[in-house]
Amino acid sequence: MKKISLLGSTGSIGVNTLDVVERYPENFQICALSAGSNVELFAQQIRKFKPALAALFDISKIDALKELVADLDVEIVSGQEGAVSAASYSDADLVVSGVVGSAGLLPALAALRAGKNLALANKETLVIAGELVLKEAECTNTKIIPIDSEHSAIFQALNGESPERIKKIILTASGGPFRTFSLKEMENVTVKEALNHPNWSMGAKITIDSSTMMNKGLEYIEAKWLFGVDTNVEVIVHAQSIIHSMIEFVDTSIMAQLGIPDMRVPIAYALTYPDRFVSELPSLDLATMGNLTFEAPDLVRFPCLQLAMDAMEMGQTMPAVLNAANEIAVQAFLDELIPYKDISEIIRMAMHNHRPVELKELQDVLDADLWAREEATKLITVTH
Repeated sequence: MKKISLLGSTGSIGVNTLDVVERYPENFQICALSAGSNVELFAQQIRKFKPALAALFDISKIDALKELVADLDVEIVSGQEGAVSAASYSDADLVVSGVVGSAGLLPALAALRAGKNLALANKETLVIAGELVLKEAECTNTKIIPIDSEHSAIFQALNGESPERIKKIILTASGGPFRTFSLKEMENVTVKEALNHPNWSMGAKITIDSSTMMNKGLEYIEAKWLFGVDTNVEVIVHAQSIIHSMIEFVDTSIMAQLGIPDMRVPIAYALTYPDRFVSELPSLDLATMGNLTFEAPDLVRFPCLQLAMDAMEMGQTMPAVLNAANEIAVQAFLDELIPYKDISEIIRMAMHNHRPVELKELQDVLDADLWAREEATKLITVTH
């Protein structure tokens, strides 16, 4: 019986993880849960999966949660400290991080420091502090198992292969809802249109990131940290989202991982690794798929991808600034404070105004993150 601590249980990754756990009751048990602010759903999850510890990030709603689960034998904690407690919970064999954004960094570090293997869906953790996170995993001899479909695909394709034999990693991107839009058409994109992803069902922030291709930019940075910073990483648009990513080896052989576009597949692999369990999900029917298409990404229409590549090239605190500015800009767009096309411009200006410093400790990341949030907020206020 593998005991799991799940971070971000009310989000898309969290809900899908619980669905997988529920399908294998003899193999998995939830020992700790953490969530952001969705008290009603969180209370339902606590009642159903009976964790020993439940952490709610939103301190203002903690009394409401305690009232909803007053009859249950569960320890309730709150805030950032609560999330860290769930991540380092002593009984956990595996910590699954489905937290959105940079809020996932401290719990991820806490899990690794506690000697827990980390199934990571929170790409921002490696984007903003990849070097520090990998050092922590090495010090504690813990594994980071990727859940993102693209990185899971690479992880699976590398099984039994030597990383030194990689010629390049090929990250596939759906292209999002605006893959065929012109620059002119993208000027007047609405929030509703941007949230309408053609293949995947995800949370709002990740869906917007997919539409701007920032999601692929963050995955580009994450792939560099997971599979070697000197590894060549290429992005290719594959609209059908059937090939989740590929590896070209030094002999020019290409290994690809294919599957239905359902996050429960890579989640199940992360939970069962190094094993595989029989799945009730539908198999991929290639005969009905028709054509699988590929095209180069358009960095003019999707400048966020280029910004992410630039941030990784510059290194130091620049990826943390990229990520924080993006989080602020995306939220401003969702709140209809800025037009869609200004998301990339806010990020670009924040990066231009930043003077990167070397990442020596966690505080360097936190300082850069805070600076970028304040800078992006100021830019939004001044320009709008």
